[in-house]
Amino acid sequence: MSGANKQILPSNEEKPLFVNSMFARIAPTYDRMNRLMAMGQDQSWRREMLAYCNLPPRGTLLDIGTGTGDIAYEAMRLYPGIQAYGADFTYEMMAAGVGREPGLALPYTQADTYHLPYADNTFDAVVSGFMVRNLVDRTAAFREQARVAKPGGRVVCLEITPPDNTILGPLFQLYFFRIVPIIGGLISGDSEAYAYLPQSTVNFPAPTKLAHIMEMAGLRNVVYHERMMGTVAIHVGMKL
Repeated sequence: MSGANKQILPSNEEKPLFVNSMFARIAPTYDRMNRLMAMGQDQSWRREMLAYCNLPPRGTLLDIGTGTGDIAYEAMRLYPGIQAYGADFTYEMMAAGVGREPGLALPYTQADTYHLPYADNTFDAVVSGFMVRNLVDRTAAFREQARVAKPGGRVVCLEITPPDNTILGPLFQLYFFRIVPIIGGLISGDSEAYAYLPQSTVNFPAPTKLAHIMEMAGLRNVVYHERMMGTVAIHVGMKL
């Protein structure tokens, strides 16, 4: 079976180790593939989600599933004076980002998203990009993000979402399920990883359901903004 067609979704029990191993393998080429998959729109999405964080002048931001630190570094470039922190389950992803932005100090921490090594009420904003669909217990993850956010702080999530559109749906399927694994295999040498990534969206909650999950985790005033014709959503919740 080709990487584009092979069904490789792990069980819930296998998923943490599977995802960790996969991201460790593709870390050196991850950023390049992200640019290609997002057709160059990922930077505008990051900037938009950071605007929703409503950071104070000397605020703090935690980027969960930081990878190479894209969102965290962008935050410090856009808002001089704030301090961003990056946390990720996969050491190799963080190692690929160390030193990528001379003059910007980003502290990295290897951490489990369900058990973050930070005190309650620590950060003005907690963000994640393209991470939540890789989790088994999303409610628990958002609850932990809310725990480390300050009262009045924002929790912001950027994710891919399959479009609820009879015209766009088949095009999304063709691009994401057929073309992306081929390109990913050529660039990273790991077509299985880029077969998993589209498959991980199959059972991912629709934006309305993900908003409900965030509310169940204790966040309030949850709203979402769809982009790229409904294939991407930015969710924003507040800790009261």
